[in-house]
Amino acid sequence: MTVTPRFTGDASPYGGGDPYADYRTADFPFTHLVDLADRRLGAGVIAANDEFFAERENLLKPEPAAFDPERFGHKGKIMDGWETRRRRGASAAEPHPADEDHDWALVRLGAPGVVRGLVVDTAHFRGNYPQSVSVEATSLPGSPSPEDLLAPEVKWTTLVPRTAVGGHAANGFVVEAAQRFTHLRVNQHPDGGIARLRVHGEVLPDPAWLAALGTFDLVALENGGEVEDASDRFYSPATNTIAPGRSRKMDDGWETRRRRDKGNDWIRYRLVEQAEIRAVEIDTAYLKGNAAGWAQISVSDGEGGEPAELLPRTRLQPDTNHRFVLPEPVRGTHVRIDIFPDGGISRLRLFGSLTEQGETRLAARHVELGG
Repeated sequence: MTVTPRFTGDASPYGGGDPYADYRTADFPFTHLVDLADRRLGAGVIAANDEFFAERENLLKPEPAAFDPERFGHKGKIMDGWETRRRRGASAAEPHPADEDHDWALVRLGAPGVVRGLVVDTAHFRGNYPQSVSVEATSLPGSPSPEDLLAPEVKWTTLVPRTAVGGHAANGFVVEAAQRFTHLRVNQHPDGGIARLRVHGEVLPDPAWLAALGTFDLVALENGGEVEDASDRFYSPATNTIAPGRSRKMDDGWETRRRRDKGNDWIRYRLVEQAEIRAVEIDTAYLKGNAAGWAQISVSDGEGGEPAELLPRTRLQPDTNHRFVLPEPVRGTHVRIDIFPDGGISRLRLFGSLTEQGETRLAARHVELGG
């Protein structure tokens, strides 16, 4: 097993030029998974004990943290992250914070699920980052308030024990706790700043909610769909195609590089569970001179199942939402869309409902993982 890279200690003071030039980062084995704390999925930082220098909400901003060396406010340097004031001890005789002193923030995951890895990013926090961090998680139904989450009877599971981190670095942690969680408590010891938090894992939806919906988008991230593989991720990730809502700009979809051969590009998806598909949407919003020319969709039932045609090769129009009602429901667990020859789509929607077998398996997994 590859050891997750670790960064500790201060980064050098900012000396001008590109602030990311000396940023410390690594390839972590879990970052291909969906970010359960994505604001587009409904995630939020619902409380923090202190945000004196910089607001807690910055933790979940989707873009990398920015740094402006000239930006100061009435409270001091304005940072693009969550930053607390400096802690002090109990008295002149004990000026340093106690070992147990720390700051915390409560994060509601946008989609409950199994956390496989975390990135605690201290970008631009060079000498004002926490000495160490720890992360805990819990699972509560409904929409609990901060007071509900902080109640003494709530059980928290440690995902990351108290661990030293480095400044101006992507601090990654593999998570071994195979449970379904809805909320995190991020602790920084004793104080300091964190720029961004990413929570990578697998969405595990509530079977009761999906059953109540009946017909829903079987491949949507928020419902437990997943991109398993794609031929090309040059301009934007394939996961964008199953993100919530409509695309807002060109890079909010999936676009491939220009092909100079006779092949074609594709994405393979896993549905939330075995289901019957009844309708399809393929959206090319904001893709005008670079939309896919044609698309076809195939479906298979089970790993390695024989592919069957769901939608024949069909002409696509630029910047258009295409809707197709299938002549009869098609059963499957995996879907592949092929686009010809290259280009992109912004969203794929597959509407239908779970089979009895799919409902049973999803419910069993939900119970197994503590849902």
